[in-house]
Amino acid sequence: MEACAGSHFMARRISSLGHEARLISPQFVRSFVKTNKNDYVDAGAICEAASRPSMRFVQPKTENQQAMHCIRECLTTFPANFITNGAEHRS
Repeated sequence: MEACAGSHFMARRISSLGHEARLISPQFVRSFVKTNKNDYVDAGAICEAASRPSMRFVQPKTENQQAMHCIRECLTTFPANFITNGAEHRS
């Protein structure tokens, strides 16, 4: 699977059912896409990339890791919003 926000949830779910889920970083899949990006072409590129012996896979994130990443992303992207919202809740 190509690693994205939803794929980490799916990888955890697939693993809980007893299967091996392997995630590929999107930057590695991109080099195998030959034409316009759509689901069919993406699936072919993922299969091609996964079949390479030197392919590096991404470890699926836990729910806590995803939550921490989301908080960090919000803090770095919108720091003023957190300061403003925090001040509103204190008064």
